[in-house]
Amino acid sequence: MLIQVLGPGCAKCKEAEKIVRDAVAECGITATVEKVTDFKEMMALGVMSTPAVVIDKKIQCVGRVPSKAEVKEWVSRLR
Repeated sequence: MLIQVLGPGCAKCKEAEKIVRDAVAECGITATVEKVTDFKEMMALGVMSTPAVVIDKKIQCVGRVPSKAEVKEWVSRLR
């Protein structure tokens, strides 16, 4: 599973990345968490607002920081 956290590095983007990493660790799944800061790559994924979370090329949220419970639900459902 590839989880991408998109954002330029602002406080909300860093918070989103921490939540994703913590949720993955708590779920005990094998996943690669990747931070994407390149705007061209974000646009190629169809994201125009950050922070955003993309799991296996499917956009899960855009323009907000997800809750840890949301991330756990996404990774459990997409295993």
